[in-house]
Amino acid sequence: MPGSRGVDADFLALPLDALVDAALQEARDAGATYAAVRVQRSRDRVVRVRDRAVEGVHDTVRVGVSVRVVLDGAWGFAATGDLTPEAARAAATVAVRGARVARPLVHRPVELADAPVEQGTWVSPYDVDPFDVPAAEQAAVLVGWCGDVLATGGTHADALVHSVKEQKLYADLAGTRTVQQRVRVQPEVTAVVVADDGRADTMRSLTAPSARGWEHVVAPGGCTAEAPTLAPLAAEKLAAPSVEPGRYDLVIDPTQLWLTVHESVAHATELDRAFGYEAAYAGTSFATPDGLGTRRYGSDLMTVTGDRTEPHGLSSLGWDDEGVPAQRWDIVRDGRHVGYQLDRAMAAERGERSNGCAYADEPLHAPLQRMPNVSLAADPAGPASLEALVAGVEDGILVVGDRSWSIDMQRFNFQFTAQRFHRIRSGRLDGMLRDVAYQASTPDFWSRLAAVGGPGTWSLQGALNCGKGQPGQAAPVSHGCPAVVVTDVSVLNTEEEGR
Repeated sequence: MPGSRGVDADFLALPLDALVDAALQEARDAGATYAAVRVQRSRDRVVRVRDRAVEGVHDTVRVGVSVRVVLDGAWGFAATGDLTPEAARAAATVAVRGARVARPLVHRPVELADAPVEQGTWVSPYDVDPFDVPAAEQAAVLVGWCGDVLATGGTHADALVHSVKEQKLYADLAGTRTVQQRVRVQPEVTAVVVADDGRADTMRSLTAPSARGWEHVVAPGGCTAEAPTLAPLAAEKLAAPSVEPGRYDLVIDPTQLWLTVHESVAHATELDRAFGYEAAYAGTSFATPDGLGTRRYGSDLMTVTGDRTEPHGLSSLGWDDEGVPAQRWDIVRDGRHVGYQLDRAMAAERGERSNGCAYADEPLHAPLQRMPNVSLAADPAGPASLEALVAGVEDGILVVGDRSWSIDMQRFNFQFTAQRFHRIRSGRLDGMLRDVAYQASTPDFWSRLAAVGGPGTWSLQGALNCGKGQPGQAAPVSHGCPAVVVTDVSVLNTEEEGR
C-alpha cells in the first residue's frame, strides 16, 4: 500500500539520471547481459535514555551508488560513496572486471529469471516523519517512560527509539526504473528490578517495530501504556515459583510466536539456504527442495505466506532490489511446504519467477536473497480472543513476549524463552512462572498446532535487524501471527539446566 507522501525532494535532487546513464552505458559497452544501478541513501537515528538521563543520540547518514552486472555468466559488483558520473562509471568498470576475474571459478553460469519491466515511485505509509521530530523532543518521551518505570518500582529503566529512513533508486538495462522511500521506527522500554535478596530480572515492552512514523512511538496503546506495568510484572516474575520441567500445552501469544516463525519457518524456507549456498551464517535448512509439495511442515491448521505488500510491514515495498514488484504467495498451505523465497537467480534454478526477495541493507552492499514478511494466517473460524484459547487448556503455560532463542544449523531443533510465562490450570491463569524455556524440533512443534486464533488475535510483530550474509547484512522484517495452542511441548527449567 503506497503512502500519500512523496519522496523527499533532496533525494530526488541528487544527480540520479547522470549516475544511472554513466554506469549503465559503461556496463552495456563492456558486454554485460545484465546491469543494475542502485542509488541509496539511508538515515538512522537512535535515541537512548537510562534512568531519566539521555545516554546518547546517534544520527548517521549513508549514501552511495552501486553497480551489479552479469558478464559471461559471472557476477560482478562494485560501489562508491562518490555521487558523480565519473565515479559511477568507474564502479561499473570495476564490476565488469570483477565478473571477468570470477568467470573461471564459476561452475554454473549465473542465470536470472525473467522479470517485467517496471517504472514508478512507492512511499511507505506513515503520518509523521520521525526525522521531523527534534531529538530533544524524542528524548523527552523516553524520559517520561523511564520515569513511569521508576515510579512503579523499577530499580533502573532503559528506553530507546530507533528511526530509519531508506531511499532507493533502481535502474537496469532492461528499462526498469523505480524510486522508493521507506520509514520505520522501533520504540522500546525496559524495567530492571533487583529483589531484596540480590536477584534481578528485566521486563521489556511488547510494542513491535513498524513501518510507520513517529505516530507509532507515541500511540496511546504502545510503550506509553506499557511503561507503568513493566516493573510490577518483573517483580511478580522474581517472586514466582520456578517451573516444574515436563510436557505442557502452550498458549503462545503473537509477541513471542513471531520469533519462532522467523527462526523455524522464515529462515528455513530461503531457497539459497535450502540449496546449501548460504551455510556459513546460521547454517542451511532441513526444508530441501526434494520435499516441496509433499513435506509435512505442520498440522492442517498451518498456513504461512510470504508477503511484500502487508500494510506497515517492515519488509513491505514497491519493488525489490532487482526491480521485481511486491507480491504475496504461500510458503506453507494446510500444513504442507509449497513455496520458497526467491530472488531472480534462485528462481531461475527452480524454473520459476522471482517473488521479489532481493535486498541490500546499505548503499555499498550487494543485494542478497532476503525474507519478505513471513506470516502465519489466522483461522477465520478460530477462537476470537487469547482468553478463549486459554479457556480451552486444562494444564498449560501462556507464553508472552520474545526473549532468547537457539536453533541448530539445519533450522530443525530449537529452544526459546520469553518475557513472561503464566501457569494455566483448568482454563484459567494461575500466576506467573520463571526459569521457563520450551524445546522442540520444527516439524514436531508445528504438527502439534492444535488451535489457531481468529483474526482478532492476529498482530504484526518483527525486528529491524535480521542477520544474513558475509559481510553481514541486517534486514527489517515483520511476521504476523495469531495466538495459538501447541500441545504436549517439552518445557525445561533453565535454572536447573544451567547448573
